[in-house]
Amino acid sequence: LRLWRCRCRALLSRPAAALRAQRGLAAGPEMHFGFQTVTEEERREKIYQVFENVAKKYDVMNDSMTLGIHRVWKDILVHKMNPCPGTLLLDVAGGTGDIAFRFINYVRSVRQRQLQRKLKHHQNLSWQEIFESYQNDKFNNSLGDSQVVVCDINREMLKVGKQKAQHLGYSEGLSWVLGNAEELPFDDDKFDVYTIAFGIRNVTRIDLALQEAYRVLKPGGRFLCLEFSHVSNPLLSRLYDLYSFQVIPVLGEVIAGDWRSYQYLVESIRQFPPQEELKAMIEDVGFFKVDYENLNFGIVAIHSGFKL
Repeated sequence: LRLWRCRCRALLSRPAAALRAQRGLAAGPEMHFGFQTVTEEERREKIYQVFENVAKKYDVMNDSMTLGIHRVWKDILVHKMNPCPGTLLLDVAGGTGDIAFRFINYVRSVRQRQLQRKLKHHQNLSWQEIFESYQNDKFNNSLGDSQVVVCDINREMLKVGKQKAQHLGYSEGLSWVLGNAEELPFDDDKFDVYTIAFGIRNVTRIDLALQEAYRVLKPGGRFLCLEFSHVSNPLLSRLYDLYSFQVIPVLGEVIAGDWRSYQYLVESIRQFPPQEELKAMIEDVGFFKVDYENLNFGIVAIHSGFKL
């Protein structure tokens, strides 16, 4: 009886979290937040806070951290997509609009070339008829019914993206949706292309995000992911680590006044699955013809797959 009473007192003196853990009621499985170990819910909250903190300085920091090379990587992603007029794109975790604006520019350029080729074949038209036809097609349907939907879980990131769109004059064919990559607010078989650029490593459950990507794509639709990855060259890898851990957090403090958020972003890259592992995860949800292209020795990689 005395032993039983001692055990009761010991249990009552433990914190509630310890009791929940003993009963198997912990607040979700343990996950990585950078190099920290946290619960699933804690990770979700911490990542949301990171991007709320960095939203206003996000573009400036991207230029500073990558010396502007992120712009080239995003250009390569859109050229790899090679969208044609009429394409319906979903850009997930794209709150600041970088991929969306590039998509619009690309489709406009394709549409422009189509109109020029069309008019070259109408040799019998008068100058006035050619001018009127060109102007009507250019301004009434410059995207050829293409649409891009930007979906992001963070309100501040979307706010920054909308402000950029207004400042740069993007409005046609562009919409903004607050949504979670792990539970997208869209119907099945809806989009021609799904992109996620520098966002998938920040979702809490990568497997759920990939399943949702597969679900919302039309049969024949394409999945494209641009993300920091693992460097193949040993010497470059050491230099990259030195730069990442010693320089990037300092830039975060100087430019954005936020050391910790950028320390997390560096650590999150090191915890992200390497190229072959991510390829296998993409295949596991049903995508076909999955491959990847390393850029700058694997500092970033573009993964691609098709829904058949």
